[in-house]
Amino acid sequence: GGEAGLGRMAEPLEIVAAAEAILKPGARPLAGHHVLVTSGPTHEPIDPVRYIANRSSGKQGHAIAAAAASAGARVTLVSGPVTIADPAGATTVHVETARQMLEAVEAALPADIAIMAAAVADWRAAEESDAKLKKDGTGTVAPLPLVQNPDILATLGRHHTLRPDLVIGFAAETNDLKAHAEAKLRSKGADWILANDVSPETGVMGGDDNTIHLVTTSGVEAWPKMTKTEVAARLVERIADRLGKSGSGA
Repeated sequence: GGEAGLGRMAEPLEIVAAAEAILKPGARPLAGHHVLVTSGPTHEPIDPVRYIANRSSGKQGHAIAAAAASAGARVTLVSGPVTIADPAGATTVHVETARQMLEAVEAALPADIAIMAAAVADWRAAEESDAKLKKDGTGTVAPLPLVQNPDILATLGRHHTLRPDLVIGFAAETNDLKAHAEAKLRSKGADWILANDVSPETGVMGGDDNTIHLVTTSGVEAWPKMTKTEVAARLVERIADRLGKSGSGA
């Protein structure tokens, strides 16, 4: 049957997820909850061959989606362009641009928990050129007016009718980490912000490790350096703790 059909081996990650569910049948604290996750970068077209992007790999968002699925949640992952496999147990929606990501996020509502881990481009070209923009040899600076992309985290945080009970955002910063994260918590209407230093020397963007500061209205909690898989597991544990204390995601 080629790549699909009876007799084909399931994807390795799917086998691992199934084995974990059998071996840890009681460890499903998010069962009955819908978790919405965004991951990866967005690509904002300039012309048919160029785009505005960033160095996000999607590793952290995909790890969170996998951890939530392993914890029993129904997971919708909205992923920008990445080179890693879709996580087992999640329904993955692939998008390219910030506007497409917002549309997919809104289409996935209602959700109990939203974790906006994607590194969405703040800006896009005001107009996408139909033809490749070429230099003319004069040294003239190419005109490239930019406009702001929609703010997906703020849209969810302030949603009047379908706001998830728990809205979690990320703050990828290169300076004044805690101050920027605390400001983002207030301005976006989020419940939690996971702040991380993505300066080039940290290796966080595209790397396997992360160092998180969990920012809430109660204060700032510094997590030690961990793999992104470990960060995802700890985040799911914290979410489960909140659900257990409140009886819901509120």
